[in-house]
Order: sequence, then C-alpha cells, then structure tokens
Amino acid sequence: MDKQLLGGLSAAEFLRDYWQKQPLLVRNAVPGFSGLLEPAALQALACEDEVQARLIRQTQSGWVLEHGPFKQSSFKPKAKLPWTLLVQELNHHLPSARDLLQQFDFIPYARLDDLMVSYAVPGGGVGAHFDSYDVFLLQGSGQRRWQISAQTDLTLVDGAPLKILQNFVPEQEWVLNPGDLLYLPPCYAHNGVAVDACTTYSIGFRAPSVQEIATQFLVYMQDKLDLPGMYQDADLNWQAHPAEISDAMLDQIAGMIARVTWQRADIADFLGRYLTEPKPHLFFDPPEPPLTQSVFTRRAQKQGVALAPQSLLLWQGATFYLNGEALAAMPDTTIMQQLADKRRLAGAPITAALIATLYPLYLDGYIVLDLADA
Repeated sequence: MDKQLLGGLSAAEFLRDYWQKQPLLVRNAVPGFSGLLEPAALQALACEDEVQARLIRQTQSGWVLEHGPFKQSSFKPKAKLPWTLLVQELNHHLPSARDLLQQFDFIPYARLDDLMVSYAVPGGGVGAHFDSYDVFLLQGSGQRRWQISAQTDLTLVDGAPLKILQNFVPEQEWVLNPGDLLYLPPCYAHNGVAVDACTTYSIGFRAPSVQEIATQFLVYMQDKLDLPGMYQDADLNWQAHPAEISDAMLDQIAGMIARVTWQRADIADFLGRYLTEPKPHLFFDPPEPPLTQSVFTRRAQKQGVALAPQSLLLWQGATFYLNGEALAAMPDTTIMQQLADKRRLAGAPITAALIATLYPLYLDGYIVLDLADA
C-alpha cells in the first residue's frame, strides 16, 4: 500500500487511530486520479441487464428512486432537476476498478464489499444519510461538497424511498477535488452535493448483523445435525386438559434441543462458506468452448491465472473457500494463498498437481486464464 493513500499513515497506524473510530480526510490521496470512465460510458453500463444501478432524482415533491437497467433517455434532463446515477460493483465490470480496489487490501477481503461509482449533475446527491459500514469516498472528476456529523440522532424521513436523515446537523464541511479521499466510520452522518458534474468512487465494506449471521449459521447447521432417538413418553400421565402442553413434554424437548452443539471448526467452516457465497444476482460464465486440460495446463503455466471478477477466495487454516464451497485439500497451500491474496497467480508456480484443482474451477468460470480479462 502506498502511504500517500492514507496521508502518510501506515496501514497499522490507520487501523489503530481511525478505523471505526473517526473520519480521515486525505488531500491528493491518489495523485492524478480523475475517475475510471467517462459519464457516457457509465450511463451505457447502467443500461446493461447484469449491472446493478439506481437513478435518484430530486423533485419539488421529494425524492424519486428508479432501478436499472435503464435506457439512454433516462439520463436526459428533466426540468433541470438534480439527479444522481449509482452503479454498484464496478469492480466486476472494469479491470481498472479492480486495480483500484486492490489498493485497499490493508482491510481483509472478508470485510471488503465492492466499488460503487456515483455520477451527479450540479446539485445532485442522495441526501443526508448514514451507512452501517465503513466507507472510503474517493473523488473522481469534478468537485463534491461533503458535510459530515457525529450526531447520534439517526431518525429517518418517514416514507422516503431512500434512508434520508430527518434532522441532519453538519459539523464539518469540505469540497473534495479529484484524487481526494474521505474515510467515514459506520453510522457517521454525511451529505454529499455535486458542485459541478462529478464522480465519486465509494469503497464499501460488508458488516452483517448479528441476526443475519446467527440465522445463516442455524441454516448451515441443519445439514450438520445427526441426533439419534425419538420423542418417547412411556410414563405418560392422564391430563385433565388434552389441549395443554405438559411440563414433561416441554422438559423432554428442551433436553433434545440442548443436544445441538457445535465446535470452533463448525464456525470456521460456516464462515468460509458464508463469506465467499456470491450474491444472488451474480452468475459465472463457463468458457465456451472450454480448453482441454492439456491445453489449459500449457497456457496456465505460460500466462498464469486469475480469479474471475465475481470470485472470492478466502482461507482459514489449511482449508480454502471459493464462492461458497470448500475446496479439496491443496497440494501447495502457499501458492493458493498467493492466489487468494493477490487474486492472480503467475504461471511459474503452477504445478501439474495444482492443475488438478485449477482446471475444474476454470470449467466453472471461477478462474480465468488471461490476466487482462480478470
């Protein structure tokens, strides 16, 4: 990581003093940065079926939210009212976006979500709001004025299609120029308004709720349970009220449920699968036609391989998890760790034994051969 990204701070210093603690503004964090694509190209991307995009308009009667895919006519001015286009997961569609996201690898991939880009006409924004997760806001082209507040009043406007704060009271304000970076901890109120036509690139992080994690873990445990026996009541007593659930039944069922236990290894396996599970709208494209294993081997050892843009490879101990699945035992965990950390692997370390793991993943579309395509 280039220390200029964090204003001269090391990753350790940033995590110690700022991460989930206080905002950080860095001027010229990415020198020469003015965005990754022009507005016309971004609008064209928002018209594609597989792209997650939203269009937000500010009208005299309130906020209007539309979901993509859009038509080019959607971006024509309507009574000169401010509007903002948001495109999610730019890193799934643009190699340069993936390279930009890689600069933030001082945060574990288990926490990293995606790169979102916001294009706004002058005066455009999405209203004062807060995010439940950490976010880095990197200014692309143009200028955006940011107001932020540590306020604890997070009451939302009732009935609005967006989560807009009802009583936003700004405490600090800056105008960000191309290459400037603003970090905000979770639940830090902020409001960004375009000074002129501009783009902002948001590096967001996932922060699942306790409820979600617990619910998904219980779903995972369904397939792990193996509890012998059946409900029995050989000592059943006559009840004056047949509709009553007896204390004896309650006690026996409570004892059955108490037999449901798990180990740390169960949590580790659940977490690897849960964290790498692709979002429901994501799909993988198998190669058409696929290369034979021998041809794949030659090309992989020459060109190297890379994870597909939608893929996430994490590991815990000696077990690797890719897109919600645990991989078979690895012949060389060090090499697989390189692929997980760098999301790409040069050809030289790829052995014949490793091909046995990589080739099925290539057939599934989870990895690709050409680094330029990843």
